[in-house]
Amino acid sequence: METRANYVMVGAFVVICVIGLFVALVWVAGSQYREEYSYYQTYFNGPVTGLDNGTVVRYNGIDVGRVNKLAFDRADPKRVIVTLQVDPTLRLHVDSVASIESQGLAGATYLEITGGTATSPLAEPAPGQEYAVIPSKVSPLQQLAQSGPELVANLNVAGQRFSDVLNDQNRKAVADTLEHLRATTALIDNHAEDLDKILENARTATDGLNITLHNADRALDSANHALSTVNHAAESFDAAANSANTTVQKVGRLSDDADKVVNGQAVTQLTELMAQARALVTSMTRLSDDLERQPTKLLFGDQRKGYTPQ
Repeated sequence: METRANYVMVGAFVVICVIGLFVALVWVAGSQYREEYSYYQTYFNGPVTGLDNGTVVRYNGIDVGRVNKLAFDRADPKRVIVTLQVDPTLRLHVDSVASIESQGLAGATYLEITGGTATSPLAEPAPGQEYAVIPSKVSPLQQLAQSGPELVANLNVAGQRFSDVLNDQNRKAVADTLEHLRATTALIDNHAEDLDKILENARTATDGLNITLHNADRALDSANHALSTVNHAAESFDAAANSANTTVQKVGRLSDDADKVVNGQAVTQLTELMAQARALVTSMTRLSDDLERQPTKLLFGDQRKGYTPQ
């Protein structure tokens, strides 16, 4: 009985020690769990294919934590709430953005956090919220997953149309076209020498055309020079015409002055002057005649005595 009692005491002691060790481990783990991580939340509209509890969280490509929890938003069933536990030394800013990424097309999925500037405020829990919320964006992987069914449908339509294009009738038409092209190529090969002659003639005609165009350019230059000469002659003629007009105007003014002289008092005075001049000439003629008859008359007077009645 004593030996059995010792075994019971030893067993009880071992059980108590195990329970104490388990409680200690749980307490230490809980303490470290609370102290070693910071928690944030982000929201995704639509499927979050590839995300699960424990999915790696990276910040600018560096592992900083894990996905802690996935849950539906009760206010909007289409939206998924993702809780993140990250390195407590990492301070996320309000302009940080979360997205679902993948290492290649078939690689592992992870949650990437990008952005964030030093001048922007830190992300803090809003009043009434347990965790700070960072915005999210649709990644190329999500876009591909969302547009996958539509892409497959489009591929099916394209394949059906391609099959319609390659039906028996169209294949026969394509074969006939290729046969015609083969015949045309053979015909061209048979007349290759004639084509060379045609090309040579075309080259010669082109050279002649170039010479003709050059001569035409020279003729055009000569015509431009002649036109310039004509323009100069026209300008000279205009100058001569202006001079003639000026002369005509001067002659007109002279004619007007002559008309004024003829029609004015000058004519009367000129007539009187001519009469007086004529009388003077008559007197001079008479005096000359007297001097010829009696040269001494000018000195001694008229010595002839006429008959004096008694």
